[in-house]
Amino acid sequence: MSDRFANLKKIPDQPAMRLLAAANTKLQTKTELPASAGVPAVLAELEKAGAFVEMLRLMSVALPGRERVWWACLAGRDIIGPDAAEVPLTLSTAEHWVRRPGDETQAAVKQALDAADTDDDLTLCAMTALYADGTLGPGEMKEMSAPPGGAAAAAFGMNIMALQKLGLPIPEAADVLIDRALDIARGGNGKPKGATTTAEG
Repeated sequence: MSDRFANLKKIPDQPAMRLLAAANTKLQTKTELPASAGVPAVLAELEKAGAFVEMLRLMSVALPGRERVWWACLAGRDIIGPDAAEVPLTLSTAEHWVRRPGDETQAAVKQALDAADTDDDLTLCAMTALYADGTLGPGEMKEMSAPPGGAAAAAFGMNIMALQKLGLPIPEAADVLIDRALDIARGGNGKPKGATTTAEG
C-alpha cells in the first residue's frame, strides 16, 4: 500500500464500509477488498481507480468531528480566495470553534448560520461545525441527534465546491484537497510540506 495513506492516526480503526454506512452514504466505485478493509486500504484502491471524488467522500466520513470541520474551513478559504475583503461569519465562527470547541463557540456558529444570506456558499462550513458532535447544536439542541452523516455531507460539499476554485485541473485540485485531509488525519494542520493553502492553520 502507498505511503501516502500511512500513519493516519486520527482515522478510526474501523472498516471503511462501516464508517460510510454510519454516515448514510456509500461508494459508487466497486473494489475487490473485503468488507473489513480499513480506510487506508480503500483509499489506495480508489486512488488506483482514479476515483478522486470517492476519496473525498471517504475522507469526509473518516475524519473525526473537529478535524473534519477544519478540512471544510480550508476549502472555505479556497472559495473566498486569499484577497477576500471580509470573511463570512459562517466561516470565521466555524474556524473559531475548531480552535476553541465548546457551547459558546458553537452557539456563535448557529447564530451565523441562522443569519446567513441564501447565497452564502460558506454555510456548509457552519453546518459542519454545528453538527460536529452528532447533535443539532448547543444548549437544548444537544438532546437531539443531527441527521446521520450531516456533518460529513457538508464537509464533502465544501470540498467539491473548492475543486473548481483552486485554478488547477480537477485531478490535481482533488489531490490538494485529499492531501490536506491526509495531513490532518496524521495530526497536521492541513498544510502538507510543499503544499500551499489560503487558510491560516
